[in-house]
Amino acid sequence: MESLKPALLSGAGPDACLAGIDFMAPAELVARQLIGVTVLVDGIGGRIVETEAYDREDPASHAYSGPTPRNLAMFGPPAHAYVYRSYGIHWCLNFVCMEEGHGAGVLIRAIEPLAGLDVMRARRDAEDVRLLCSGPGKLCQALEVTREFNGMSLAAPPFELRAAPPGLEVIAGPRIGISKAMDVPWRFGLAGSRFVSRPFR
Repeated sequence: MESLKPALLSGAGPDACLAGIDFMAPAELVARQLIGVTVLVDGIGGRIVETEAYDREDPASHAYSGPTPRNLAMFGPPAHAYVYRSYGIHWCLNFVCMEEGHGAGVLIRAIEPLAGLDVMRARRDAEDVRLLCSGPGKLCQALEVTREFNGMSLAAPPFELRAAPPGLEVIAGPRIGISKAMDVPWRFGLAGSRFVSRPFR
């Protein structure tokens, strides 16, 4: 297993810069830059290998119709978590971006497990490492992310973000699991990763 180096992390101040990512940037840029970043929750996690971007002017976004009690965190400060339940079953983890009040975020769709594999296997009741975090609901179960994490800063425990190594190849394609704006190429992935939720087309 890859050795995890000490955290490379700066506080989310006015510029919301964290692990080399400017969370004030548009969602599609943040989503691309997050590929390769390591995310840990209480020390459990791995490398982000798949993301999707959503913006308030995007009809597929939760922010499209404006703030509600459910999506309020998506309009909150950048570099914070927005957690929602999908189809009443699975929790989904998003990273908020753009200025406060805008309404944009990045869905973390899949990670490559690197730290705490035995814990993740127990939580997921699965042995194959490729099945632990290859989807937004799976990774939230593996990391024990629930609604309690909604609105939390990504710059403070239980979250820890570590900068991506240089030179990674990022690929893009249409988002999946949505019924609107399906042709928008705002799904990003680590080229060649076997840990994505499904192959890119």
